[in-house]
Amino acid sequence: MKKYLMLFVVILSVTTVLAMDKGKWKGFIGDDDCGKKGNNIEHAGCAKSCIKRGAKPVLVIGDKVYAISNPKKVETFIGDEVTITGTLTNDSIEIETITK
Repeated sequence: MKKYLMLFVVILSVTTVLAMDKGKWKGFIGDDDCGKKGNNIEHAGCAKSCIKRGAKPVLVIGDKVYAISNPKKVETFIGDEVTITGTLTNDSIEIETITK
């Protein structure tokens, strides 16, 4: 039984590591209410307004929308096109650095 438990732990650990992807992405900081509509600079005012009303900031790249696990890092970039470095895990990005 201990052998199977250890095998399960090893497989789970490998799967977790493989699910994480370090990288660099360029896109717009939008809001989760509008989603992929926020993939342009014209959406900046709407994104700022939606986030003030409680929407969550997201990274929009084309038709793909990524959650941001540490949203405080993007507070001054709402509506901007940015380049982010960080770790992607299951459609959620943990930001290490962000620049315009």
